[in-house]
Amino acid sequence: MIDCDLHNEVSNKTILYPYMPEYWVDYAEESSYVGPDANDYPVQITTSIHPDWREIYQDEELATAKRVEYMRQHVLDPLDLSVGILNTTYRIQSLHSLDLAVSMATAVNTWQVEEWLKADDRFRASLVVPSQHPVLAVQEIARWSAHPGFVQVVLPVRSRLPYGNRSYDPLFQAIVDSNLRLAISFGGATGNPPTGVGWPSTYYEMYAGMAQIFQSQVMSMVYEGVFDRFPDLYVVLLEGGFTWLPSLMWRLNKEWKGLRHTIPWVKRWPSEYIRHHFRWTLHPLDGSENPEHMQEILDQIGAEDLLFFSTDYPHWHYDSLDEVIPDYISPALRQKMCFENPQSFYNL
Repeated sequence: MIDCDLHNEVSNKTILYPYMPEYWVDYAEESSYVGPDANDYPVQITTSIHPDWREIYQDEELATAKRVEYMRQHVLDPLDLSVGILNTTYRIQSLHSLDLAVSMATAVNTWQVEEWLKADDRFRASLVVPSQHPVLAVQEIARWSAHPGFVQVVLPVRSRLPYGNRSYDPLFQAIVDSNLRLAISFGGATGNPPTGVGWPSTYYEMYAGMAQIFQSQVMSMVYEGVFDRFPDLYVVLLEGGFTWLPSLMWRLNKEWKGLRHTIPWVKRWPSEYIRHHFRWTLHPLDGSENPEHMQEILDQIGAEDLLFFSTDYPHWHYDSLDEVIPDYISPALRQKMCFENPQSFYNL
């Protein structure tokens, strides 16, 4: 089995100090800088941490080596994983100081190599880059592109501009040239609201409403021609759900029939781009409890090629690992979702 979404979070800024230049360490201490201001997973929110693991993850001072050992005990060994892909949500994209953002990106990636990838050869990792400045992001990719432990670049789904915008083209070109994949993950910290109509009042609205931002990014990348410019760019959406996909594909196809003359660079049905270039992780599973309803959705999206297994550790979406794969998923789909799809996608 391959788990495509394990979280190795930076629990405390001091963890990164050994990998930062001394002047940035001094700055962080003297300015009381606490880290990027995204708070996608508040520790006290029930969905952020499975209750069996809460005591561990509330301890900000817990050493990385201990967190690695807990991940082995809780996920890697019980599921007998052959590969676990690490996705850290350290949102350096929120930093206005580009020099600090670059330094912290390098520190996070070095920390992943030294304290995660070297600790267990089953781990693969996702590069953190300062995507608010694509040229600097390209430099960070170049720094690590030859390292076999990194399989993708991870960006937050909340961004200052939709990812179809051409300003991201240098970043996408670097990802393709490095034979990496692009992961777009739940959350992100920017000055823009996480809805199309302004700022919500509660965390619940932001959390439940994140699916609409994933849909906006899919639409932007297809309609603004990203995959016509980069036909070898492949994207996995982490923690965005997937049951909204049939209706979105239907709507994009319908409107393309009448408006495609306004976007002549989009040569094929939008649904064809989506099925060819995008993949989705299993959890959090945003579906009906009715197996027949879910089977219909799986058939509509062509799930046998599009879904990747994930536990989303340590977030709480199921009570035990025995429930991590729903019973209505067929043995054939399990085999593809848990192994064949991610193995092929990541060239493992």
